[in-house]
Amino acid sequence: MNWIIRNWTAFSILILVIGAGWMVFLPPLPNETTGGRTPAPGEGFLAPDFALQDAQGKTVRLSDLRGGPVLVNMWASWCPPCQAEMPAMQKTYEIYAKQGFTILAVNTTYQDEQSAALEFAAQHGLTFPILFDLDGSVSRAYRVQSMPTSFFIDQEGVIRRVIIGGPMAAGLLQAEIEQLLKEKR
Repeated sequence: MNWIIRNWTAFSILILVIGAGWMVFLPPLPNETTGGRTPAPGEGFLAPDFALQDAQGKTVRLSDLRGGPVLVNMWASWCPPCQAEMPAMQKTYEIYAKQGFTILAVNTTYQDEQSAALEFAAQHGLTFPILFDLDGSVSRAYRVQSMPTSFFIDQEGVIRRVIIGGPMAAGLLQAEIEQLLKEKR
């Protein structure tokens, strides 16, 4: 019995040494460090830049909005939680837009209909930019797995909070935006 315990201990130590050596001497792949693409945009990382068109054909680029807080909300017109949170988002936008806050509502048009998104925006009186991710490139860059997914981005373009799922309540939205506005320099 002692022989089995001694061998098991020696085997465990050997595995730990090999694992530590592997981590120390094997260089990381480019996408496993902050020097490459992050596996999923998260809190504390620079938000991936994108340029998408709105309903009028105007191109909106995320990096052009630096200097003010931004909420990037990935949504679809057929998504019930997305539908439920839009009135609170509109109310929050109306309260904080004059302070430099904006919302970019990125419709996942590659799995939705642009006409359905426009109809939804009109029915709910949405006045913030509705952008169209026609080919899914922005959704892939942000690694969106479920909708809605929201990214609160500070004035320097850094993601401060990610909320997966919804609907977000007006109180949560306002608290997040007020925190971002406090940080504004």
